[in-house]
Amino acid sequence: MSPTAQSKDKLTNDHSIDLSIIIVSYNTCKVTKNCIESVLKSMETSTLTYEIVLVDNNSQDGSVAMIQQYNRQYDQLFTLLLNSDNRGFGAANNQGLRKAKGEYVLLLNSDTVVLDRAITTLYDFAQSNPNKHFLGAKLLNADMSAQDSAGPNYSLPVVFVHLLMFGDRWPLWRITRFSPNTIKKVGWVSGACILTKRDYLIKLDGFDEQIFMYMEEIDLLYRAQKNDQTIYFYPQARFIHLGSASSKSANKRTDPILQVYRGLLYYYKKHHSHLDQVVLKSMLQFKSLAGILIGRLSRNTYLIKTYEQARQLVTTY
Repeated sequence: MSPTAQSKDKLTNDHSIDLSIIIVSYNTCKVTKNCIESVLKSMETSTLTYEIVLVDNNSQDGSVAMIQQYNRQYDQLFTLLLNSDNRGFGAANNQGLRKAKGEYVLLLNSDTVVLDRAITTLYDFAQSNPNKHFLGAKLLNADMSAQDSAGPNYSLPVVFVHLLMFGDRWPLWRITRFSPNTIKKVGWVSGACILTKRDYLIKLDGFDEQIFMYMEEIDLLYRAQKNDQTIYFYPQARFIHLGSASSKSANKRTDPILQVYRGLLYYYKKHHSHLDQVVLKSMLQFKSLAGILIGRLSRNTYLIKTYEQARQLVTTY
């Protein structure tokens, strides 16, 4: 079924189509193109009416020209939003949400590749299970191995394992994140692929735009749970996720280590007690000192500089 013609006027509360696929791009021209092509291929035989809302955060790598070409080729399918600066992941997704017309919304990273009919599979499961409000899919690495993309809420014990016991790296510590092979209720799923009803996101006011990068989905889904909504991992829908494609050119604003620190500090200040914040800061300071020490022993100037900045961030937060 060909996509329903879309109006690019201000969003109304009407759901004129089944699904809006929101993709945010930032200097990821090649992978964004691959993502778009995989979406189009995946939806070829689908009976869903859908649109692609593409938000670009001022890319300088040819992304804009590439997506403008798609916009011209599929004028009825695409809505293109171009920012004059990098507004961050959450703010750009919120822009897309305000333009979206689908009853359901799929938040999809630009560095993903849709496998088979994964989008329709995820949508059909959501429709058949209205008590499962936010869904995450099975994410795979480029070599098709499972990518840990779900986990429990970020309690202090979970943060301790994550920060100080390498919880994201060692299979022994499948406490902070995992990739189950069965449908599972979880605290969070990766922001690289989240399906939910548009109304649910609107009631939550979308992503918190104070979080520039990392921790956005943790905050969003924690707020959803406080609103009596459930988060589920659905492994039958599969996507390749390359990971961190928009942050490989690290700087003080987008460096992953600093953004994780900043995100944790903000998240705990927003949702947890003063005592919890003190404990978190102690863990972050210890992690900073360990990172500086490792950097000096290995003569890694990046680690030294970054963890010194992280330590200063904790001190002044």
